[in-house]
Amino acid sequence: MVIRNSALACLVAVAATSAHAARPVSAAAPDASSPLSRVSAATSQLPSAAPAAEGFSAQRLERIDAFLDEATRPGGYLGAVALVARHGKIVHYKAYGHADLARTRPMRTDAIFRIYSMTKTIASVAVLMLLEEGKLALDEPVDRFLPAFANAQVYAGGTPDAPQLRKPARPVTIRHLLTHTAGFATVSGEPATELLERAKLREATDLADYAARAATVPLGADPGTRFRYDGVNTEIAGRIVEVVSGKPFDAFLRERVFAPLGLRDTGFSVDVGARPRVPDFTTTDADGRLALADHVTAREPGVRLAAYASGAGGLYSTAADYWRFSQMLLDGGKPLLGRKTVELMMHNHLMQADLSIIGLYDGEGFGLGGSVVLDAGRRGRLGSAGQFGWSGASSTYYTIDPAEDLVAILMLQYLPSGGAHDLPKLQHRYYNLVYQALQ
Repeated sequence: MVIRNSALACLVAVAATSAHAARPVSAAAPDASSPLSRVSAATSQLPSAAPAAEGFSAQRLERIDAFLDEATRPGGYLGAVALVARHGKIVHYKAYGHADLARTRPMRTDAIFRIYSMTKTIASVAVLMLLEEGKLALDEPVDRFLPAFANAQVYAGGTPDAPQLRKPARPVTIRHLLTHTAGFATVSGEPATELLERAKLREATDLADYAARAATVPLGADPGTRFRYDGVNTEIAGRIVEVVSGKPFDAFLRERVFAPLGLRDTGFSVDVGARPRVPDFTTTDADGRLALADHVTAREPGVRLAAYASGAGGLYSTAADYWRFSQMLLDGGKPLLGRKTVELMMHNHLMQADLSIIGLYDGEGFGLGGSVVLDAGRRGRLGSAGQFGWSGASSTYYTIDPAEDLVAILMLQYLPSGGAHDLPKLQHRYYNLVYQALQ
């Protein structure tokens, strides 16, 4: 079974708020003179504007309120935070519903969310920063940085206990990792997938251990021949960042990404003093009732989502922080990346891959760390060709639209169970409501 946008893959693989006394990441505030483009410095002040000033109908934008108020009533989602920005100015930033299962704490705009696979886009930026420094290239083989992958094999038949193996047609490259085309056996039901499960990647103590385990497992297909979305690819990419930069992956992100952008509420764990800002992590039980998800971070909000610094799905963040990151990309990468690198990132890279089981929607392709809209008509939703974005397993979503100079973010904390009682996904209707408000 393939779960669209891999909702479970990373689990099993301008409103004023209270003062930020405790932060999940000890990042220094950026110099006020640094070229942060239109991204605000890391303060509670966010650049905002009246909707009409940025080309929105205020009346139409209010439809988001009715939609999310209804979606977060008892019987629905607990709570949500929505943020819409255009031309670098926030025109809608509100919280809805509640943050706790008892519905005693109203959701707040500075809530800190488990963003899971939205981490992948940030990890991809880290890799591309090293590319810009001349330290790696997209089509370089992974074994140049992780020699154990020089012995990669492809599962060609037999059984998991007596597999028939062959050499791959080509080596795994960094591009394969960022586009989920490395060939890792991550599709349920394939014999090679059992071998990957036996490696117990989620029990790895750090990214070096994770990569060493993954290198021993046969691939399920030749690299570059099929798209199979999963966290394995991005964890290996994170390990390459460590090897090339000489820094632990979490330190690299903290120093090179979070600090320059002022992402003070983004990190792999949440400081104890800020943990009341982490909403409950919910799912739907067998009786159709909202319940806490069966995961350590539901029982202990703010703890690490994995033992290692997971580039595939390990970060916590806020709507405001992820807007700052998204706005950086919309502004051509300043101050982290160059404009042409961002353009490459947001291009479709799946021209030759088998797209038969991919977890994408009609009219979409995949770039370096996120999906790309190729044909808005085929996709059947309001938006633009070239629109780039992704989601997280706990129902967090973002989209970046260069054509409209727009960012839209929706944050919830709900893990679909895959059962008949799952709540309906909101992102398609939410994005339609954002776009219908444009004048």
